[in-house]
Amino acid sequence: MKTVRFYSDRGLLPEAGRSGGGHRRYGPQALERLRLIRSLRGLDLPLPEVRRVLDDEGAAGRVLEEAVAGRLRELGGELRALRWREAALRLVQECPPGRRADLLRLLGAIDSPPSTAALARFWRAWLPARMPARAAAAFLDVAVPQPPADPDPAQVLAFARLHAMTTGPCPGGPQPQPQVHRVAGPGGSALLYTGLAEAFELAGPQLRRERAPRPGEALDAYVAAYASAYGGRDTRDFRRRLAGLLAAEPRLDRYWELTAVVITPPGGRPEPTPGSADDWLRAALDADNAEAA
Repeated sequence: MKTVRFYSDRGLLPEAGRSGGGHRRYGPQALERLRLIRSLRGLDLPLPEVRRVLDDEGAAGRVLEEAVAGRLRELGGELRALRWREAALRLVQECPPGRRADLLRLLGAIDSPPSTAALARFWRAWLPARMPARAAAAFLDVAVPQPPADPDPAQVLAFARLHAMTTGPCPGGPQPQPQVHRVAGPGGSALLYTGLAEAFELAGPQLRRERAPRPGEALDAYVAAYASAYGGRDTRDFRRRLAGLLAAEPRLDRYWELTAVVITPPGGRPEPTPGSADDWLRAALDADNAEAA
């Protein structure tokens, strides 16, 4: 049999000897070993891994467990890539013919599944220079949306647009970092972004419950983040000045709108993003100042 000769030639099925006519002979354990080889190959384990499993004597199946775990990881990546390709194909299928050329250019710029490297580079260039690495990494964790494992066409399109937005030239030049962030300096920026992350997390439940912006723990954390970055205190005068500074700053609304699509499960309510949390907190600050006036 060709299969038997194939495995024998690669040393997976040792011969016991040869007949006078040169035919291969195998020992009594060969049939069981051949069945094991076929089972392992049926699980799509590569030949080097099959060899390691067969040579695993006295290791209580450790090599087999490692080989299976490794193949499961590989299959997970392959399945994720296939789901992204399926969603992309459905997106193209549903797209009006006149818009397909532009859509294909967008999709052609990302892999399946896509990498977040371009988005991370965008934010690293946007963050203050010499910002501590730990603080920058913590910000990137919340600012860069992770591609879903099983996306729908809308999520594929949103991520492709995010990629185009962060790799293409910005209209009017590079997007400036808000002045209200730059003046804090590298040390103050670390305090600022750490505090903002806490405030955004506290605002998340309010957004999920669709509650109107209002003063409370989340707003206090938000104002405290700016106050600590500036070396000041949370006072009524500071809150009024902070509201004025924030109102004059450029926004990245489109980025956060697309991010919300990427991270929200199909059919679910929009998940909070740093952008939507910041909107809610700014509105809460305005409401608080108006109430105190």
